[in-house]
Amino acid sequence: MLDGPLSDGATHALEPRDLDRLIAALRGRGYRVIGPRLGEDAVVYDDIAGTADLPAGWGDEQEGGFYRLRRRDDGALFGYTLAPQSWKRVLHPPRQRIFALSTGAEEVEMAPADPPDAPMALIGVRACELAAIDIQAEVFAEIDPGYVRRRESSLVVAVECAESAATCFCASRGDGPAVTGGFDIRLVEVVRDGRHLFLARVGSVVGADILAGLTCPEADPADLAFAADRLGRVAASQTRALDDSAGRKLGDFALHARWDEVAGRCLACGNCTMVCPTCFCTSVEDTTDLAGTRVERWRHWDSCFTLDFSYLHGGAVRPGAASRYRQWITHKLATWHDQFGRSGCVGCGRCITWCPVGIDITEEVRAIVPDENER
Repeated sequence: MLDGPLSDGATHALEPRDLDRLIAALRGRGYRVIGPRLGEDAVVYDDIAGTADLPAGWGDEQEGGFYRLRRRDDGALFGYTLAPQSWKRVLHPPRQRIFALSTGAEEVEMAPADPPDAPMALIGVRACELAAIDIQAEVFAEIDPGYVRRRESSLVVAVECAESAATCFCASRGDGPAVTGGFDIRLVEVVRDGRHLFLARVGSVVGADILAGLTCPEADPADLAFAADRLGRVAASQTRALDDSAGRKLGDFALHARWDEVAGRCLACGNCTMVCPTCFCTSVEDTTDLAGTRVERWRHWDSCFTLDFSYLHGGAVRPGAASRYRQWITHKLATWHDQFGRSGCVGCGRCITWCPVGIDITEEVRAIVPDENER
């Protein structure tokens, strides 16, 4: 059992072998465990069996239009900042079958969408990603029972950031780097003075029940102080910022000349919407077999940057890159408030890193919306 009651909010210390035991316990309870691992010259989220699958000793470098893995000088398991993919990929899969219809001898049979194979345990979720998951849960609450089912059955093991990428701006959004809620278990990785440990705190009854099977002493106050000081330095290190009030004013500048200027650089590739952890645009397609006896309806990710996405009878509503970029950023930062009560941006910076030409959302807002203090 844990040393000390779980209800008192105590933080406990796990060693790497304890993390292996935690993963094994999750698998033993029937969870499909998904976490970070190396793949395709990046950190990706995929199935893991233990700590041996984690990207030990690897970090990353990110800038506008730039991503590279780099070797760290320690064995940190979560030393990277953010993976290219977001958890949207597992909770809101890129391609889902909605239903299938088959014609029998006397009647039409309908098969519903395939349910997920097993509940998922998500290992290594960062603060900004937790905020994004909560946002998508709000978006899909009334329209996507599959998302609701996957989210409610998932267990979240969050990991607090030990450093920020150059493209991060979660601190200015209020969505990080501190992990404050939405988790079942929160880990803070500490590698110092020849020691490697994880400061663990439970956030739910389920998380407490799982950790109760491990023998974990309470954390040393010096390690807690080190982690708190480091977290403050992580937030202070972020050089990019995006003011929420400025984003909400974008609709007042629909004819600003900057839209045409950014369109001259934008490739309308949709990368920013694909890597964004909150974007949710989709399209639907129907397929049939050659005999015409079975039809399936599939939903797949789409993007407001594609020409066909705004097509209505007679043509596209947003034919140019300027109008498409304006639609994306204005919805994300302004009209999202009207729909869901907050902005759709959590400051993860993925749209900056994975834009082929390095378009920076924070820079575009500053160029379009005047700073009240500079008037």
